[in-house]
Amino acid sequence: MGEARRRAEEGLLPRNTKSKAKKRVDESPRIVQWLPVTQKQRDQFFDISIKAGWFGIGCLVVIWVVVRFIGPAAGWWIPADLH
Repeated sequence: MGEARRRAEEGLLPRNTKSKAKKRVDESPRIVQWLPVTQKQRDQFFDISIKAGWFGIGCLVVIWVVVRFIGPAAGWWIPADLH
């Protein structure tokens, strides 16, 4: 027997489940009325792109250190300007 049917037969109220949470709707205003992008989404895009930019700069520095210092020190290759 199902839980809902059992509760109904015993005269109990339906159980409120938290799994049926309401869908969160973005209430921030749109940038342009005809474009379905809100100001909150714009700000999130800016934050993500800034973090991605810093991540790219960090990767570039790590690659440069490996190519310029670690690779020649380990004997993997010789830089062209040191011949």
